[in-house]
Amino acid sequence: MVTAGAGRAAVRLGALSACALAAHTAVNLAYLRSPDPDAPPVTDDVTVLIPARDEAAHIEATVRSVLAQTGVPRLSIVVLDDGSTDDTASIVEALAAADDRVRLVRGGDSPLPAGWLGKPWACQRLGLEATGSVLVFVDADVVLHPPALRAAVGTLRERRLSLVSPYPRQLSGSALERLVQPIVTWSWAATMPLRWAENSTRPSLSAANGQFLVIDAGAYRAVDGHAAVRAEVIEDVALMRAIKASGRRAATVDGSRLAQCRMYEGAAAVVDGYAKSLWSAFGGPAGSVAVNGLLLATYVLPAVAAVAARDARTRRWGRVGYVAGVTSRALVARRTGERVLPDALAQPASIAAFAVLNAISWRRHLSRRNTWKGRPVTMQEAA
Repeated sequence: MVTAGAGRAAVRLGALSACALAAHTAVNLAYLRSPDPDAPPVTDDVTVLIPARDEAAHIEATVRSVLAQTGVPRLSIVVLDDGSTDDTASIVEALAAADDRVRLVRGGDSPLPAGWLGKPWACQRLGLEATGSVLVFVDADVVLHPPALRAAVGTLRERRLSLVSPYPRQLSGSALERLVQPIVTWSWAATMPLRWAENSTRPSLSAANGQFLVIDAGAYRAVDGHAAVRAEVIEDVALMRAIKASGRRAATVDGSRLAQCRMYEGAAAVVDGYAKSLWSAFGGPAGSVAVNGLLLATYVLPAVAAVAARDARTRRWGRVGYVAGVTSRALVARRTGERVLPDALAQPASIAAFAVLNAISWRRHLSRRNTWKGRPVTMQEAA
């Protein structure tokens, strides 16, 4: 049984943690690098690699946005049609017929090799097709703004990095999207020490988004490309960790002025999308319980106490914690071009929804019901 004193102490500790993270968010954002859209033209050969599976609704806009890049005179685009059942391939074929910088590669009709998940296998095949000295992986539902590549490659070369992950602006439409999607960007912008992370080769200091990844080709091949992360559900973070484990540097940067993406459209897609991967995000069941418990204690408990606690002092501490959580969320949203108000006011509900999605993910994983685009999402042993 939890005593009243223990409950008050828990609320106070949660509020203080929220205040500390709000302060860290403010400091962190001062060090968050934004690639320069006015960077000099790129001198590298740049190959943009786009894995696409049933992306007829998005692929044309994505490819056209790459073709419209400025300051990248030696640009090529390779699209892998990964076993699509819609018109993805024919759309890309028409684009390739009109512009010889675009090439379509067909694949995905055969079963996945033992030990591979679908996204890493698609990216690995694309990597084998690439000829550039810089490889850029772009998801098929991402739209790049015209200076995106010159800015991102400029940061890669200027900072002497091996990998840059420019986090695109995350678009959301439905209520559940608006509740959950901002947590993706907020989580790393608020918690990861960005200045230390860029200068460190410690793999644990990694946050990446496979929607838009810029990689030195030599570094990519030195770590064996996506073969190094073949069975990883969250392959983008795993790839950054592999780069850092090899002694190379990588950085997460603000890509909100360079690219945008609506990751999931509608509540059902949000649930399915997060369910496929959250079970693997925190190193196992114990890590998931610990991380979600800390988030709930820091952001949900104070908010509940602010309105439901019996004594005035606990309610005041709860209000302090709630305001700190909203402040952290609002600071990140303002910096990355997402909705600030009223969405930031829902930070406790966002954290609670995230915890529920974690639970759904684990339930589906343990019952082997996790799939994505018709393929199972399970960790497999390499052959």
